[in-house]
Amino acid sequence: MGENIYLFMIIALAVLAITDLVVGVSNDAVNFLNSAIGSKAISFRTIMIVASVGIAFGAISSSGMMEVARKGIFNPGEFVFAEIMIVFMAVMITDILLLDFFNTLGMPTSTTVSIVFELLGAAVAISLVKIYADEGSFSDLANYINTDKATEIILGILLSVVVAFTIGAIVQFFSRILISFKFHEKPKWYGAIFGGLAITGIIYFILVKGLSGTSILPEAISQFIATQASLFIAINIAFWTLVSYVVSAFLKWNIYTIIIILGTFALAMAFAGNDLVNFIGVPLAALESFTSWKSSGILPTEFNMKGLSAAVQTPTYLLLLSGVVMIITLWFSSKAKSVVKTSVDLSRQDEGDERFEPNFLSRNIVKYTIVASENLSGIIPKSIQERIDKQFQKPYVYIPKSKVKDQPAFDLVRASVNLMVASVLISLATSMKLPLSTTYVTFMVAMGSSLADRAWGPESAVYRVAGVLNVIGGWFFTAFSAFTAAAIIAYIIHLGGLIAIGALLILAFLLIGKNYLSHSKKIKETKLEEKLQRAESNTIIGLIEESSSNIALSMKRGNKIYTQSIDGLAKHDIDTLKKGKKGINKLDKEVEDLRNNIFYFIKNLDESSVGTSNFYITALSYLQDMTQSLEYISKAGYKHVHNNHKRLRFNQIKDLKETESYVEDLFKSIQDIFENKRFEKLTPLLMNKQELLNKLDAKIAKQVERTRSDESSPKNTALYFSLLLETKDLLTAIMNLIETYEKYSNSKVVSSSTFL
Repeated sequence: MGENIYLFMIIALAVLAITDLVVGVSNDAVNFLNSAIGSKAISFRTIMIVASVGIAFGAISSSGMMEVARKGIFNPGEFVFAEIMIVFMAVMITDILLLDFFNTLGMPTSTTVSIVFELLGAAVAISLVKIYADEGSFSDLANYINTDKATEIILGILLSVVVAFTIGAIVQFFSRILISFKFHEKPKWYGAIFGGLAITGIIYFILVKGLSGTSILPEAISQFIATQASLFIAINIAFWTLVSYVVSAFLKWNIYTIIIILGTFALAMAFAGNDLVNFIGVPLAALESFTSWKSSGILPTEFNMKGLSAAVQTPTYLLLLSGVVMIITLWFSSKAKSVVKTSVDLSRQDEGDERFEPNFLSRNIVKYTIVASENLSGIIPKSIQERIDKQFQKPYVYIPKSKVKDQPAFDLVRASVNLMVASVLISLATSMKLPLSTTYVTFMVAMGSSLADRAWGPESAVYRVAGVLNVIGGWFFTAFSAFTAAAIIAYIIHLGGLIAIGALLILAFLLIGKNYLSHSKKIKETKLEEKLQRAESNTIIGLIEESSSNIALSMKRGNKIYTQSIDGLAKHDIDTLKKGKKGINKLDKEVEDLRNNIFYFIKNLDESSVGTSNFYITALSYLQDMTQSLEYISKAGYKHVHNNHKRLRFNQIKDLKETESYVEDLFKSIQDIFENKRFEKLTPLLMNKQELLNKLDAKIAKQVERTRSDESSPKNTALYFSLLLETKDLLTAIMNLIETYEKYSNSKVVSSSTFL
């Protein structure tokens, strides 16, 4: 291969580096944003400004290129320039595809793990090619790969997951026992001591993790921290405890908010100063390799890359440029917000919509944890248990459901613990030169603290545990897929050269573009999506007015689902039936959510409005009956066509289309009444109830005659009867629903207490 191909590869790697920065920040933003966003300690704009300053500071003060990209995973002296460039190109293509995939799913993963296993996979692939060409044995692979370092990284990751979760849980448990949820009512010295410990941990983190090895931190301070760490920490605890007391007692500043601001800045700075090299380390190593080869005059297939073993400082202007790209991405990436949302949702204090479905493992973990907790409770004296429980009692504050989404996912104490513990653990690992993933540590600390804070109650534990298991499973999938994909891509480039590189780059950017468009479309659909809303009113009059839009929307969507089910069956069109099946699943889930909210609805009623609950429960019951009938009709038609059974006969289709016509008219009439709140028109509809049911009975009788005379398909007959009988149940449920509204709408002139 000539010089042009390597120049093309360098240009391509530069473009990939920028792309990787974008997708990398979208993923790693969860590391430093989740605590501040979840606690709502400061405005979102302030959070972003603090994080941006941290990123800029960290990028400029970065200690340079990641050594693992140059010599940590493989031995550069065993490779020539042509082979190293294939490894680097394969790594970067794999990295942007993998991170973008996880970002699109809204799942946090580790950029450190991905880059390490991509380097390992690509290096192994090229090493095996070399071994095969030299007719060597598989055992020779140890000469090419730094197996000790790779093993150390894997073990460090596994250990960090367990340690971070455990320490986060322990620190949060004791913090809550000492401070409780009523931390605003505690004496100032409580917050001062907590602030002294937390700020010391974060400052130590900034100095050890963020600024170690940089020219910004004076050599004398670095030396003092390294040799007198215990004394340094003791002085800081005393100093910051005093400062915390002064600012809270005299300046009236909230010490927990200060901790969150400082912690967010620290983690953002450390991310930019250290994880930045996960994105630009490989391209810069490739650039250095290209420069060294070009000046050597040696053939690319003969130029040995042992020069990569030397340490090289990254140019400041490249670090600054990278920091700018990261800050822009942080402000405008919707995927970054999606990844942060996953972490915040899994650790939120209150109940809510759960994203993850429970699985066998999560159910059993929760089951045996409950048993263990009950056994432990039997050991602890009852008086101590009661005192502990008292500290975990949250003060009750009535919050309208419309305002719930604006409330913090957890309080300032837990956010402070998350930032403090993550900072301390990462600092300790860095000072001990242990490899770990900042994503894993910050995420698992947040999960451990939420468990200890009793955020995973009986109502949500099985969902939260399933979510954590999904994320952890994704991390192991990252390692496996990064290794495998990088190895395959490296081999393809080895075989195909420039053509393979061009094809892979086109494929990579097409996939990223497709993911971006689908993600943008999903966000727009979510914003525009019509959804049933939970009730807030505490009077029948208010509830009828408020829930009218729910009924109108249910009728609109029910009409569409019924039409799709009948049309799809008539045309034997599986795609139309799939749409109907998807629609009823979504509607059924929303109605179930309304029913699950009954507890909170009743709890928020005052004494004079308890009668309202009777109306609400009854209406929801009939609404659920309606969705169950639609679900049966939709799934019955889908199953029939999906199993390739015979088409319905012409007369059967004709009768079903006639039925669809007057069911559609009923749905539209009810939708119009509830949209315009003209409840006086419900009475004429109710008067036609028996007429509609008689029409269905007539069609059932016709089918009985057809079956006796000339019907030959048992499946068709069973389906047809099922559809008509379920449609009859559907109409009954709808009529019962509007009869309930017709009855209770009279409360506009009667006190709601009449209906107690």
